[in-house]
Amino acid sequence: MPPATSAKISVVIPAYNEESGLADVVRGLRASMESSGCPFEIIVVDDGSRDHTPEVARGLGVTVVTHTKNRGYGAALKTGIRAATGDQVLICDGDGTYPPESIPELLARADAYDMVVAARTGPSVEIPIFRKLAKGILRRLAIYLSESEIPDLNSGLRIFRKESAMSHFPILPAGFSFTTTITLAMLCNEGSVSYVPCNYNKRRGQSKIRPLRDTVNFLILILRTVLYFNPLKIFLPVSLAIGAMFVASLAYDLFVLRDLTEKTLILLFGAAQILAIGVIADLITKRFYSGGR
Repeated sequence: MPPATSAKISVVIPAYNEESGLADVVRGLRASMESSGCPFEIIVVDDGSRDHTPEVARGLGVTVVTHTKNRGYGAALKTGIRAATGDQVLICDGDGTYPPESIPELLARADAYDMVVAARTGPSVEIPIFRKLAKGILRRLAIYLSESEIPDLNSGLRIFRKESAMSHFPILPAGFSFTTTITLAMLCNEGSVSYVPCNYNKRRGQSKIRPLRDTVNFLILILRTVLYFNPLKIFLPVSLAIGAMFVASLAYDLFVLRDLTEKTLILLFGAAQILAIGVIADLITKRFYSGGR
């Protein structure tokens, strides 16, 4: 069978205290890549682990890049992407949650899209209920703001062109929000993204997710990323809401108070200013991405 893509694939695995599951993850990835017939390399980025992750990684016959201290999930991915020698980069978490059986379909679509995501929508998905609820809310907000269907906003198994990812490096964060940001950045910047259903296993080892804090960070990040690419999606609804308050206040002033109050004028000026800021931000964004700097 010919390879799904002729491009060399760099498999990047960020690892922080993943000694219990890393070996099985690497073996599964290697088996899937070898069966695909694609040229590939595997890079494990040890993100300042305090267990035996570096020793385990070095015994697996892969390229190991080490951070002297823990810098974050996104920082580890950036380091791995920079070190990659392939045109395509496949990232996968080192905790054993993503089944390697999903990889052939990712590879089959890699040449046709800027990014292919393994969406955790398969028949067997092990996600805690609180995280599932938070993810659902954030996903709905992201769908509205990006105007795109997003089955999975922050899956840790995906393949993308190295060049496309590096063009967004200035806005990609060092923490867990890396995958959320690159998804929105691709979609808001008219990149082509495809989704492949996959299962999601219970992780090995201790989770590094802090549910409340990370959920708030994800929300802020979604708003910031959309402001970066499509600011009117945020400024226009806010302006319209304040404008509706102005109309209601104006009607109350005219028909009840028989006078025009300062409150009504403040609402009018507020709605106009927010709309103006949104229009200016949108013009700057469009000019920047059209190359008219």
